[in-house]
Amino acid sequence: MGVLKKFEQRLEGLVNGTFAKVFKSEVQPVEIAGALQRECDNNATIWNRDRTVVPNDFIVELSAPDYERLSPYSGQLGDELAGMVRDYAKQQRYTFMGPIKVHLEKADDLDTGLYRVRSRTLASSSDQQAPQGGPAPAQPPAAPARPAAPGGYGYPPAAPPAAAPPMPSAPPPGGRPGGYGYPPAAAPRPPQAGGRTRYWIEINGTRHQISRPTLVLGRSTDADVRIDDPGVSRRHCEIRTGTPSTIADLGSTNGIVVDGQHTTRATLRDGSRIVVGSTTVIYRQAEG
Repeated sequence: MGVLKKFEQRLEGLVNGTFAKVFKSEVQPVEIAGALQRECDNNATIWNRDRTVVPNDFIVELSAPDYERLSPYSGQLGDELAGMVRDYAKQQRYTFMGPIKVHLEKADDLDTGLYRVRSRTLASSSDQQAPQGGPAPAQPPAAPARPAAPGGYGYPPAAPPAAAPPMPSAPPPGGRPGGYGYPPAAAPRPPQAGGRTRYWIEINGTRHQISRPTLVLGRSTDADVRIDDPGVSRRHCEIRTGTPSTIADLGSTNGIVVDGQHTTRATLRDGSRIVVGSTTVIYRQAEG
């Protein structure tokens, strides 16, 4: 069973269904959980061949209406999200420098239903020692709770990776603001002459090759790839391969989330995360 699926099942049992009422807004727990997973992936730092360190302190910024709605449950929700991050890290063989914490904060520049994630690596006193197999790296001073410059979505980890391009302060025309803390998708590269691009998706560790121009995902046995998930419609969405590849919702009940954003249509890149129901689908492509 996937990490996000387990997270949702645990959440369903909290506060006698209170969360079912709270999350009737656009923001859904599984979206935040998926954004935290991506934040770990984007900020993973390899210390040695046996240790990859990821952030352990996360801040989820919410619009004022969503924050007011969720603040009474922030403790329980933060604990559940922290548990989900711990499960995901174990699955990916990530390690932490200190205890995992997830905080909710209000952001007046966000509209209802939008959020973004910031993270940093905070070392506990017991983790300041060197990882096995190497000398102790110099520890940077603790970063402030909020970045000094606008648009800063992450804090540097203990051993900062190569610099990434700065996050835009505003979304592209037609896009949803907030950005969820993800870097912009890299522009797809056309296949080299004489080469052929291979496409596939991964669901719960199982690879499904895409051998035709289109691939339909759904709960029906007529779908090209069947997903046994009550939150998935019979014909939920369709992937079209090309330059670039795209995904489109087929009028499903619960919609699709691509790289942390609710949408009806989106461009896909290698590594894009697609959430349908409670199932996470990883899109892959490679030349050769």
